[in-house]
Amino acid sequence: MTLSNLPPLVTVFGGSGFVGRSIVRALAKRGYRIRVAVRRPDLAGFLQPMGNVGQISFVQANLRYRASVDAAVADADHVVNCVGLLFETGRNTFDAVQDFGARAVAEAARARGASLTHISAIGADAKSESAYARSKGRAEAAILSVKPDAVILRPSIVFGQDDGFFNKFARMAQTMPVLPLIGGGKTKFQPVFVEDVAEAAARAVDGKLAPGATYELGGTNVMSFKQCLETILRVVDRKRSFVPLPFGVASLIGSLCSLVPFIAPPLTSDQVTLLKSDNVVSKAATDEGRTLSGIGITPAMLDRVLPSYLVQYRPAGQFTNSGSAA
Repeated sequence: MTLSNLPPLVTVFGGSGFVGRSIVRALAKRGYRIRVAVRRPDLAGFLQPMGNVGQISFVQANLRYRASVDAAVADADHVVNCVGLLFETGRNTFDAVQDFGARAVAEAARARGASLTHISAIGADAKSESAYARSKGRAEAAILSVKPDAVILRPSIVFGQDDGFFNKFARMAQTMPVLPLIGGGKTKFQPVFVEDVAEAAARAVDGKLAPGATYELGGTNVMSFKQCLETILRVVDRKRSFVPLPFGVASLIGSLCSLVPFIAPPLTSDQVTLLKSDNVVSKAATDEGRTLSGIGITPAMLDRVLPSYLVQYRPAGQFTNSGSAA
């Protein structure tokens, strides 16, 4: 096969992460050549079996270092950026990674002449009280100023095998007698399956989504925080009480958790700030077809997927209520 008829090359920044690995899998199935750009390529080898021999390669890249970004984009036909932070650590701040880093990716893609898909988040707003949401909002504005034809995908809370939300509270239900209802548990989410987000990203790479458009990705149901916890308890077959936790108290706890060195905080004050706003697909996106259904993807149902990976948190694992221990 000559260089001219090789399949298109897609660079995926953050391809070893929770969302990134599903995007890599979706692209591999389509036959693209994939370059996974991550800080630790030595820890991304588990992606290799997702493609054929030589289809997936790895390169070291850090969004805080422009030269590594440019090198990762070299010769690429399309770029997907799914790097994101749930909390800040050291030099990996929201501004450095989610704002300036995203701009660097857009500038590198423009210089190369590659198309760009960026994974953002519902709630991205440069004027938000949350530092996370502000950086996401500024990133979107910067990307579109550099690459007006970029496709932006904004998922709600994402669920799947290694998610950081449903797994977290299922683990808490294993050991804690009560679960916290932050802000009374009224915040609304529209959980979306990670594979559906990946399919949307792959369709953007295919050129099937409108250039310069922002899509909001949510699942089939809008659920309150309390309803999410009730669903988790039902799936893991455990009974727990709920304790309302006012935003102010939760924010204080989050601040204290962030002070503990060398461990990922279970909660931060900025995450509490995020919980003050609903995280659902907007009416405008729905009316304009900028949703999963609008691009022809039927969202997976949360109740159908959660048991496949939360079974490990049941009292007897897969044998809970089976009537047999073998």
